[in-house]
Amino acid sequence: MRTEGSTDALPVAPSLSPSLQAARMPRKSTLVDRRVLFVTVLAIGIAFGAALIAQLLTALIGFVTNIAFYGRISAAFSSPAYNPLGAWVIAVPVIGGVIVGAMARWGSQAIRGHGIPEAMEQVLLNESRIAPRITFLKPVSSAIAIGTGGPFGAEGPIIATGGALGSFLGQLLRVTAHERKVLLAAGAAAGMAAVFGSPVSALVLAVELLLFELRPRSLIPVALATCTATGVRYARYGSAAVFAMPSNLIEPGGYALACYIALGALVGLLSVGVTRLVYGVEDAFEKLPVHWMWWPAIGGVAVGAIGYCAPHTLGVGYDNIENIVAGHFGVQVLISLCLLKFLSWAIALGSGTSGGTLAPLFTIGGALGALIGIGIAALAPSFGVDPRIAALVGMASIFAGASRALLTSVVFAFETTRQPVGLLPLLGGCTAAYLISASIMRNTIMTEKIARRGVRVPSEYAADFLEQISVGQACTRDVRVLRTSDALSDVRHWLNSGSVDAQHQGYPVLDDQQRVRGVITRRDLLDPHLPGLRRIGEMLKRPPIVVSENHSLREAADHMVAENVGRLVVVSQDDSAKMVGILTRGDLLSAHARRLKEARDAARHIRIRQTLKRRFGRAGT
Repeated sequence: MRTEGSTDALPVAPSLSPSLQAARMPRKSTLVDRRVLFVTVLAIGIAFGAALIAQLLTALIGFVTNIAFYGRISAAFSSPAYNPLGAWVIAVPVIGGVIVGAMARWGSQAIRGHGIPEAMEQVLLNESRIAPRITFLKPVSSAIAIGTGGPFGAEGPIIATGGALGSFLGQLLRVTAHERKVLLAAGAAAGMAAVFGSPVSALVLAVELLLFELRPRSLIPVALATCTATGVRYARYGSAAVFAMPSNLIEPGGYALACYIALGALVGLLSVGVTRLVYGVEDAFEKLPVHWMWWPAIGGVAVGAIGYCAPHTLGVGYDNIENIVAGHFGVQVLISLCLLKFLSWAIALGSGTSGGTLAPLFTIGGALGALIGIGIAALAPSFGVDPRIAALVGMASIFAGASRALLTSVVFAFETTRQPVGLLPLLGGCTAAYLISASIMRNTIMTEKIARRGVRVPSEYAADFLEQISVGQACTRDVRVLRTSDALSDVRHWLNSGSVDAQHQGYPVLDDQQRVRGVITRRDLLDPHLPGLRRIGEMLKRPPIVVSENHSLREAADHMVAENVGRLVVVSQDDSAKMVGILTRGDLLSAHARRLKEARDAARHIRIRQTLKRRFGRAGT
């Protein structure tokens, strides 16, 4: 049998009419097919490109940083925190903001923001089609913004650029919108994996924030893309942990684990405040009486002023994250990073410049976690809380609460530190943050912007309920049928009689041997412009559109859409010419009654008192 919507001949005797031999039935779906292999090959190629772009962007950020802060030509990745500019450092982010604003105005507005929400919007609304110019405008604008001191991470722009690369290839080739989405997700995940060497968390990020599904046809290409990009990173930089931690971490006991979970809940509450404040700053910029092109420059004034007072807030700050989780920073530096980095990042991001959110969130959450861990260790040393693990939990929990990418947060923190000691605290802390965030905040830092534009973002990924029910369970079996030999005049008289059975909009037609011949509508039967037709069999206009009783309701629903019909003849799985019932759109909706009942109706099925009375009462008698 062919794909859905194609013509498939039922396996019946050749003596039957062409109408029956041409009956159309949906093909039973498979998990993967040759197209998956094709998309996988493309995804691997995109991963090589995304890994190369990640290296080029890192070098470009280093190049801009060295020119802007040190006046030297070098592509080596360096921190602007040790610059010799003094008060002139305030001017550097302003200049960068002017350039980025000009690129956004005369290049593309899509370069504004941190990249992931924009990619989500294209997936949900535009069939994953991103303008090709974003492939080079986004990394260049981000390199300028970050290289001139912007307090952002490079991962967001790389994720956006990798996604744009996948989308671009998906627009060059003849692929479906779903396949283009997979290529976009593969490029985005490969970009993240190339930056952090974290293939599993990059894959999970793609599932939670871009794919909105967990199916083999999307999972396989993206997984192999992240493996490929990580392999390229290993070949270039080695396989060491990105944020190395000491090996002498304290194993968490019961009290320590409870503290880590409580820490996660507190950071989850903070993540709600962080999200609201960031969008509050953005709303404030919207009210300024100047063109949005100048907003990044205005934000640059705040970045430069804060950077002058606290140089560690400038730039990407991956070294800050490593020092935080390694326990190298004192309380004063941690407070500075927690408060001033947040203030600088919130203003810069709200101004609409180009940069990522992951690194700033990790810095803020990690610094807060380390501070709380230090406090608990000083006040209650018997609890066994390790400030370094507390920093790790804080780092991951703030991202879990702000983005609600729970699994991404847990796996990412583990992959970038390679510390199995932290896995249980991470799981508890991130889940607590997720719980608090989901209880208080409807949208996330990733979805608030596009939700304001009316975009509905999936927040739950459940198994398709219609896939779990067979057609045979849901179809109507007691069906009024017509015969090919029935006289048209008699049928019309019956339709006008007012009988309950005569009120349906369509009727299956069988021949005298009880075999399916087609479906005829009430409108066709009552059409007055039918000269010379006397029997129902003469009125059949199209081959029967059927579905087997062992097909799923999802396959049946897709078949209805493909054939543009509202009802399907259900045939036996043993004899495809034998009708067993009719499936209508109403039957599909009625099938959801069980799902709603399971979700809404609370019931007690075991009552202890009655059970004991029933059992022991009988024993006593």
